[in-house]
Amino acid sequence: MLGSANRLGWAEETFMANIEVKETIGKNFNFKRMIYFNIAAFFLMGILFSRTAWLQIVKGDYYYGMAEGNRIRVERIEAKRGIIYDSNRHPLVRNTANFMLYVIPADLPEEETERERILSRMCEILKTVSVDEIKTEISKVKPKSLEAFRPLFITDNIEYEKAMLLLIESEDWSGVILSNKTRREYDLSSQSLSHILGYTGKINDNELKKAGDDYLPIDYIGKMGIEYFWEKDLKGVNGNKQIEVDALGKEKKIIGEKTGEDGHNLVLSLDAQLQKKLEAILSDHMQKLKLARASAVVMDPGNGEVKAIISLPAYDNNKFAKGISSKDYKELLEHPDKPLFNRAVSGEFPSGSTIKPVISAAALQERVVSENTTILSNGGIRIGQWFFPDWKAGGHGVTDVRNAIANSVNTFYYYIGGGYQDFSGLGVDRIVKYMKLFGLGEKTGIDLPGEASGFVPTKEWKEKTKKESWYIGDTYHLSIGQGDLLATPLQVAMFTGFFANKGKIYRPHIVNEILTGDDKPISKIEYTI
Repeated sequence: MLGSANRLGWAEETFMANIEVKETIGKNFNFKRMIYFNIAAFFLMGILFSRTAWLQIVKGDYYYGMAEGNRIRVERIEAKRGIIYDSNRHPLVRNTANFMLYVIPADLPEEETERERILSRMCEILKTVSVDEIKTEISKVKPKSLEAFRPLFITDNIEYEKAMLLLIESEDWSGVILSNKTRREYDLSSQSLSHILGYTGKINDNELKKAGDDYLPIDYIGKMGIEYFWEKDLKGVNGNKQIEVDALGKEKKIIGEKTGEDGHNLVLSLDAQLQKKLEAILSDHMQKLKLARASAVVMDPGNGEVKAIISLPAYDNNKFAKGISSKDYKELLEHPDKPLFNRAVSGEFPSGSTIKPVISAAALQERVVSENTTILSNGGIRIGQWFFPDWKAGGHGVTDVRNAIANSVNTFYYYIGGGYQDFSGLGVDRIVKYMKLFGLGEKTGIDLPGEASGFVPTKEWKEKTKKESWYIGDTYHLSIGQGDLLATPLQVAMFTGFFANKGKIYRPHIVNEILTGDDKPISKIEYTI
């Protein structure tokens, strides 16, 4: 009992001690300080929730894309580029196989030794690119960024044997892809077609920035000619497929697929056989006259269709499509006759006597002369110390407007352009007005890039630019297509068409019709006057 009593006493004492401790704690704790604790906790929770919202809402797509990029990716299905036909549906270009090698930086091995082994073997097979060059390009890509999942171009136009070897070995190379793209192969039965067709080449950084999301760094784009001007139609609309990839970044299976649309085919107004014949005729005349440069345009005056357009010398655009060497490109750039320059569209030259029908039409319209007006051509006219000659010694005798055009009589145009003695001519202002009405001094709007606008001089231009007054001699020179007047061969063809079709000016054009990829009609191009 004593033991029990002692135990009960111990328990009572312990219980009482606990009560005293609790009372002491309760009395010493300041509940008012809880408000500071709550504020701090609320603040920390706010930071936590804000950060979570930032990661999930604002940056959610970014991190989801990075995570899924390691397993599920969207791969583009490239549309087939459209074909270009001449007016007889003869294909002037075709798509041929082109092996291209590229890497996905995010998929390359992180282990330096393994990465070095892959790059070294790749360069050993190619023999056209070095490991240091590839490393330099890879170093420009931010690691673990979305950009790291975009293809990085290495080289293209790989020989078949090398391509097959790369295909086999790259099966075990993480991040290395051999792709079978297409490149253009042009029909150059007449080399002057190169200026018209142009060519495609690998897209550069500046073009990629302007082109937007429809293009990748491994894509080709129109660089010159129709390939450039009609790029959107020729390119088509790419499809895509959602694929699952393995640890090496290789396709395992297709999860989903969206079909695209092949590029449109174009039917030109050009006749390839006529182009070839005109080039041969022009080349023959150049040889006889010992000339190195020339251009010619054949246009249907009834609708503005350009049937043949020549600029010589020309170049081989297949070299550009395959990837021209630095040596060949330098030779073309430094060639004294500038074979890359399309003289028919971009060349600006004094119009010479081709302008005389325009001056005749202006004088008739303004009633400066009538069809019966005659002027005596006796070899030229003199103004003070200056003499303005005819091309024929002794002149052409009594000349009316028909004879003046037929024989290119300078004196007649001196009279009707600038006037002489008591005969009042058009004057510079009216000459400029009619030249512009006939399309001089501005682009024709042909569907080719690089067109020049030519130049029509005025009093104001001369006073501002040359700090000189406009003299009667300037008007005489302008009246026969000399002086500062400049026109393109295409402009001359356009205004000449006016006289061939009884008074209408049509805009010159190259493309007549747009077809689907399987040659079904989409639309005929309507060209306004």
